[in-house]
Amino acid sequence: MTSEASAPAPAAPGRIVLLTASHRVAPGLLSWPAWQTLRAADRVLCADAGHPQLPYLREAGVAVEHAAPTARELVDACEGDRTVVVLPSGEGDQALTDGLARLAGSGRVQMPDLELLPGSYDLPGARLLDLVQVMDRIRLACPWSSQQTHKGLAKYGIEEAYELVEAIEDGDREELREELGDVLLQVVFHARIAQEGRPEDGEEPFSIDDVAGTIVEKLIHRHPHVFGDDTAETPEEVKEHWLRTKAIEKQRESATDGVPLGQPGLALAAKLASRARNAHLAVPLPAGEGIGYELLAMAVRAEQAGVDPEAALRAAARAYRDAIRAAEGHPG
Repeated sequence: MTSEASAPAPAAPGRIVLLTASHRVAPGLLSWPAWQTLRAADRVLCADAGHPQLPYLREAGVAVEHAAPTARELVDACEGDRTVVVLPSGEGDQALTDGLARLAGSGRVQMPDLELLPGSYDLPGARLLDLVQVMDRIRLACPWSSQQTHKGLAKYGIEEAYELVEAIEDGDREELREELGDVLLQVVFHARIAQEGRPEDGEEPFSIDDVAGTIVEKLIHRHPHVFGDDTAETPEEVKEHWLRTKAIEKQRESATDGVPLGQPGLALAAKLASRARNAHLAVPLPAGEGIGYELLAMAVRAEQAGVDPEAALRAAARAYRDAIRAAEGHPG
């Protein structure tokens, strides 16, 4: 006679681990929990014989089976409290996870524990790698993008910068995020073109990594109070550090060297006034009549008062635009 006490206990359902890894992190750079799980697993399965992690797992002594089990087969493989690790390999993984979900929802199968284990995580800025890859492909495959030059793109850089400023002044964060992306695209696009430099024409190639490396070095060098032994307790002291370091780097013969004359007039006038003031030069305004000289005097006065004349004029112009719209009967 068989009693409940003598009935065999049901087999433990085991554990399924789906081990994911960021494609933006070099293969083999897995977290310690991932390596522990791989080494302790009863089976490690991968449907993709070319999976980028495989050489590193084999080198570490982890046996990986080339297999693409169905959901039911995977559940059965876990019977007896066994742990099976699956390395996702692409589109087929969706069918597997859907199948596991259907089995779990049926209520007719004792399901193993299911765990999603990230083997590596994206570092901050990882999506920039995606942007570089997308730009590479566009440059090679797009009939328009493949023909662009630095000079041809210059106007777009100006337009995108103005649109970014407008988003900032509007206080629209969604627009700000988009416009920052558009400005970033210009940087990556120009760097991609520069990568194709022609040494025979005196154009040494450089890449986005060179661009990033240059600005990293500059930022570190110009922030000795952050990366060195100098100290700066106030924004004013930081600015003094910055200006002093720039002066040493640039070795300018004139305070006006490096001021782009193609920038908007008010911004140009304010920049020149700022250079003169920082150089402790008492330069009288040029004598002359007409609106240009009046605007110059106003721009210099604004800079001395700590006001950006370009931004101030834009704010006034926006108010004027609103007044025009109100006169036309438009709301808002």
